[in-house]
Amino acid sequence: MSGRQNGRPTLEEVAALAGVGRGTVSRVINGSPRVSEQAREAVARAVAELGYVPNQAARALAGSRTDAVALVIPETEARLFSEPYFLDLIRGVSAELAEADKQLLLTLVRTEAERRRFEDYLAAQRVDGVLLASVHGDDPLPDRIAQLGLPVVMNGRRSEAEPVAYVDSDNIGAGRAAVAHLVGRGRSRIATISGPLDMYVARARLGGYRAGLAEAGIRPDESLVATADFTEEGGRLAMRELLERAPALDAVFAASDVMAAGARGVLREAGRRIPEDVALVGVDDSAVARLMDPPLTSVRQPIEEMGRTMTRLLLRRIGEGSAAGSAPDAGRGEESRRVLPTELIVRDSS
Repeated sequence: MSGRQNGRPTLEEVAALAGVGRGTVSRVINGSPRVSEQAREAVARAVAELGYVPNQAARALAGSRTDAVALVIPETEARLFSEPYFLDLIRGVSAELAEADKQLLLTLVRTEAERRRFEDYLAAQRVDGVLLASVHGDDPLPDRIAQLGLPVVMNGRRSEAEPVAYVDSDNIGAGRAAVAHLVGRGRSRIATISGPLDMYVARARLGGYRAGLAEAGIRPDESLVATADFTEEGGRLAMRELLERAPALDAVFAASDVMAAGARGVLREAGRRIPEDVALVGVDDSAVARLMDPPLTSVRQPIEEMGRTMTRLLLRRIGEGSAAGSAPDAGRGEESRRVLPTELIVRDSS
C-alpha cells in the first residue's frame, strides 16, 4: 500500500482502516484525552489487525527523547523577519540549544487550522518540549500543550496570573523609566503608542507609562494614548491619530522601537523636530534604535538572554520529565517565572 516501507504497516493505513484521521491515531497512540471512546476503540482494533508498531515505541527503548524543541511564533513571515525582537530571541534560543546538542524546529502558527495541525504534530511526540513567543491573552495553545504532557515555557505571559512557565522582562519598569526620563527632560505632554491590549506586554508597558505619570504628578489624559500593533505602519497610524487629537504633545513613548520608527516618520512629515519639538523613546534597544536618525533613546530588554533563559528552563524541565501545566507550576514558585531587568539607553532622540 502507499507509504509502506519494509513491509510494515503505516500510520496512514491504521487511520484508513479505523476510519479516522491521522492526527486522531497519533492522539490515541500517545494517550491523549482529546479522543472519543468510539475512535479509541476503532484505532485499537486497526492497530491489532495490522500489527502496527508506533515509531515512538522505538524511541522509548532509546530513552524516549527526540532531541528536538519547537519554537512557536504566532505571527506572519513578514513580521517575523522584519521585527528585530524575534531575530534576537531566535538567536538566543538556537545558541542555547546548540550548546545542548538539540535540534530547533521553528514553527509559525497563524490560523486555527494551523494550530490544530500543530497540536496533532505534538501529539505524535515529535518534539521533547515547546517554547512559545508573542502569545496573546486568549491563546489556548499553552494550555493545550500542557494537557498533552509536554513541557512548555513562554516568552512573556498572557496575564499577571499566568499558570504556565514563562520568562519575561520588566515591562512595567520599562514604561516608568521612559516617562521618568522624559519628565526629567522637561516634557509634560507625554503621549504613548501602546501595543495591542490583548497582550500582557502591551498592557504592562501602558501601566508603567501611567504609573510614571502619577509619580511625576502629571494628570493622565486619554487623548495622549493610542493603540497600535507593534509594526512600523501601526506606529505611523497611531502617531497621526495622536497629532490630530493632541497637537501640543511634546514627547512620545512608543512601546517598541519599530513603532517609534513609524512615529518618527510622521513627526517629520508634520514638521516636528526630534528632540527639539517632540522627544521620542522606544523599547527593545534594537538595531532600529541605533540606526535611526537621530539615534533612538530606548529601554533595553535582554532579548537574547530571555531566549537563552527560557531554553535553559525548558531543557531542565525536559530532563526532569515534567510538564508545565497549571498544577505542576503551582508548586514551583519563582523557579518557573522569571522576570529579567530592563535598562534605559539614552540617545539623541530625547
